[in-house]
Amino acid sequence: MPTPEDNLDRLGIVLPAPMKPVATYVPFVITGKLLYVSGQVSATAEGRILGRLGENMELSAGQHAARICGINLIAQCKAAVGELSNVRRVVKLGGFVNAAPNFVDIPQVINGCSDLMVEVFGEAGKHARSAVACPTLPLGVAVEVDGVFEIA
Repeated sequence: MPTPEDNLDRLGIVLPAPMKPVATYVPFVITGKLLYVSGQVSATAEGRILGRLGENMELSAGQHAARICGINLIAQCKAAVGELSNVRRVVKLGGFVNAAPNFVDIPQVINGCSDLMVEVFGEAGKHARSAVACPTLPLGVAVEVDGVFEIA
């Protein structure tokens, strides 16, 4: 059975350095067997993915931004627990989409992150989720996702 690291390799994903907090919070907290990862925004080493869905950003671009959030979540998981095989399950994701008032495809945007979790963690990547629209997000990003993970 392939490991999450094997799946990342197969997908051609190299995890970035974990993002540092931009305010007064920590990137993750472990309590018991749960790892809580703070919201990860749609940003790469090249810069932030900015925009508002339904205004100046298409659905596919929003899904890509959500996938980037997922990659950043996984990078934080690796920083927290070392080997990703120590992640037993993706428990819950909370997705926030910078969206125009008439944009209603919020769940489809966050699928960009959800689908990645299943691609990387397999059955253990299936999770509970919320997906909400916001009139704006920190730093003008298009998407932010936080997560709860069960760990070994």
